[in-house]
Amino acid sequence: MVKVIYFGRLSEVTGTDEEVLDIPEDVSTAGALRHWLDLRFEANGALLEPTVRIAINSKIGFDETSLNNASEIAFMPPVGGG
Repeated sequence: MVKVIYFGRLSEVTGTDEEVLDIPEDVSTAGALRHWLDLRFEANGALLEPTVRIAINSKIGFDETSLNNASEIAFMPPVGGG
């Protein structure tokens, strides 16, 4: 089981701030998870945007990053301000 956290507007897209999931065995990288979740939530590409960062166990990961031993995964959209 993996805790998945959605920050900012992604919590609105997914309808939740966080959840605990059993990730399918064929979803083994951060990019595959991004695609799987986008389909699962019918998010119309919101989780696929290149500006959305992924942190795996509190370390920034990339689409190729393995989810092996992941206990927490966070999706973070860019932060606006000014």
